[in-house]
Order: sequence, then C-alpha cells, then structure tokens
Amino acid sequence: MQVLIINLDRSTDRLAFQHAQMAALGLSYTRIPAVNAQDLTIDEADPYWNRWERPMRLSEKACFLSHRAVWTQISLSDKPALVLEDDAVLATTVPALLAQVGKRQDIDHLTLETRGRKKLMARKPRSDSIITRLYQDRSGAAAYVLWPAGAKKLLARTARQAAIADAAICATYNLRSFQAEPALAVQLDFCAHYGVAVPLHTATSINESRPKSSSAFMLRRVIAQMRQGVRQLTHFGIAAHRHATLNPADFAYIGQLNLSATTKLAV
Repeated sequence: MQVLIINLDRSTDRLAFQHAQMAALGLSYTRIPAVNAQDLTIDEADPYWNRWERPMRLSEKACFLSHRAVWTQISLSDKPALVLEDDAVLATTVPALLAQVGKRQDIDHLTLETRGRKKLMARKPRSDSIITRLYQDRSGAAAYVLWPAGAKKLLARTARQAAIADAAICATYNLRSFQAEPALAVQLDFCAHYGVAVPLHTATSINESRPKSSSAFMLRRVIAQMRQGVRQLTHFGIAAHRHATLNPADFAYIGQLNLSATTKLAV
C-alpha cells in the first residue's frame, strides 16, 4: 500500500524520524510537501473559510489544504493509501494491518490512532478482527487509511466549507469508518500518555492566537453538537462511547531507532 507522509519543508527532523520509522517497518513512502501557512494568501472574507464551528487559524487552514490535496490524489487512484502526518508514531504491526485491509472494498476510512478521547464505536471489538466499526470520532488526522470512495466523500463534504482536517473527517457521517484496535498510531505529543517512548521532541507549528469568534460560529457549533447527539441516539444499542485500546509493547521498537544516522531521505 502506498504511504503518503505530509511534511513541511522546514521540518527536517520529523522527516528524518519518519524515514527511520519507515525503514524499521519495511515500508516505502512518498513525501507530500505540506502547505506552508506563511506562503498562504487567503481572502479572509471568503465564506468558504467562515462556515465552520469557529474561526480557523492560518496554520489550520494550511493543514486542511495539505490533507485535501492528498484526498484529491487518492480520489484519482484505484487503491487506498496510508496518510500520515509527520509526527505520527506507528506500531510494529502496521505493515500486517495494511496487507490485511488493502484489498477490502467495504471500507472508506480506517483510523489507526487514538488521542485519549472516547469514540463512538461498536460495543466490543470482534475477536477475529483487528478493526472495529467507528461511528463517531472527535479528533485525529495523523494516521489513517483512505480509500478512493472515501476521498471523494471528503472532497464533497468540504467543497463548500473548510474545517480543521480531523473535524472534516469526523463530520463526514457517510464515511464507512473503522478504528484499528488495538490502536496502531499515536502522535508525538501523546506518546508519554500511553507509555510509549518519545522518539523526538518538537514544538507544535500551531502556536498562533485564535481569531475572535462570533454568534454565528457559536450557533454552528451548537448544531454540530446536536448532530453528534443524534448520531449517538441512532446507534443506541450497537455502539458505545469508549476508549480504543492500545498496547505499548507494539511500539517498543521506537526506542531503538537510530535518528542520528545519515540517510538518504525519500522525496
């Protein structure tokens, strides 16, 4: 399966980490240059950027555009791809998962990660499966497998309005979404939370102040929360809000990565 890693040109340390991680997992990858917020010229009055639940930071707009470009690329293909942000830390079992789900056509989107928040999922994971039906997520766009059909749904969902990348995914309710369980990815900032060795210490690139909100944004946020409530009610009995499991032992190899070695990075 193709692996696409979204990476800012200036984040060479993260790319070096991803290169070492991919080598350890035996995965080849393609680097996707991330949209740089500093290079963006956006009409702030354009309704496209002002229809989400709160005003978006410039860095969030750039991140959204980076993911949307990847969605476009996948929509034009005939195979799924693993999409990674450059701070995604993967479990050693990821290659086996990709091999298992690569030919399935009944999935639109499969998230590998967890971020310490409960998700609306099937009440119990099936003992014969490593993926669980996911009905409502709340955050996370650092590690997911996306099928062409799912990419087209995301593009349609975001054709008239932008949102932060993970919110756009979570709000696209017609996606046939699944959760890897145990979860097979965690972002750098959550490694310690799950007892996973922290391979790289970096500062977030999203550190700008949040634009001032308004009553219109607040109303849309209330409506979105109501949609989530309805979503929960319509899956009463078959789904429950619970944490995705994660096995820290699946990430033990991370502590052995040699990030100081000079390697030729993929482009």
